[in-house]
Amino acid sequence: MLSPERLALPDYEYLAQRHVLTYVEDAVCQLLENKEDISQYGIARFFTEYFNSVCQGTHILFREFSFIQATPHNRASFLRAFWRCFRTVGKNGDLLTMREYHCLLQLLCPDFPLELTQKAARIVLMDDAMDCLMSFSDFLFAFQVQFYYSEFLESVAAIYQDLLSGKNPNTVIVPTSSSGQHRQRPSVGEAGTLEGVEASLFYQCLENLCDRHKYSCPPPALVKEVLSNVQRLTFYGFLVALSKHHGINQALGALPDRGDLMHDPAMDEELERL
Repeated sequence: MLSPERLALPDYEYLAQRHVLTYVEDAVCQLLENKEDISQYGIARFFTEYFNSVCQGTHILFREFSFIQATPHNRASFLRAFWRCFRTVGKNGDLLTMREYHCLLQLLCPDFPLELTQKAARIVLMDDAMDCLMSFSDFLFAFQVQFYYSEFLESVAAIYQDLLSGKNPNTVIVPTSSSGQHRQRPSVGEAGTLEGVEASLFYQCLENLCDRHKYSCPPPALVKEVLSNVQRLTFYGFLVALSKHHGINQALGALPDRGDLMHDPAMDEELERL
């Protein structure tokens, strides 16, 4: 039976929204790269197993970074795989540094960029040194927000810096002869040390941004909820609030609630069987 979402969309929009072409192209590339091995058990079986792995979320294991970030489903699958593979770190109560978490990420994706891990750690550590220890749950939920919404957060950082400098990003500016002299923006890392911006104005700017980021931004209603609780906030204060928000985690759907983070009955059963 087709879902209401599927019935409401034309075929081409549904296929584009689900990034079906991305997976078809990847499957064909995998087929051509391994055609000698695949010829032994047939092309039909290969495509069946490939798309089963996509549905199960195991297709991202040990793949290049460009692939694991290619679609929202891939990103969610990678987050889930990271949690399931390394939740024993949290279960044992171990605290790790940013570099150690990065090594764990590279076990699943060898070319995972250090910069993303650093950004996630900064959400947890704020003004502390980057070699400080972090719990698994703190890092994981910060990493989830930074990784899944990375493009959105880059735009948010730019908007935040504009507001800090007194410029409203929603205002149309007519270029003049002197407009080429731009004031250099503070780095994103400096944002967390400044006083912050007005939350209501910040939300107005983010509301417009959410309309343009159809597949990679938190639900606008939840963003509004986060910002309605404060009068002013910093960039990293906003990221911390996103990472700790129960609704954001539920909307993303990749990880369990914090209280259930160390429980994975299916994986426990499989480990016991092995």
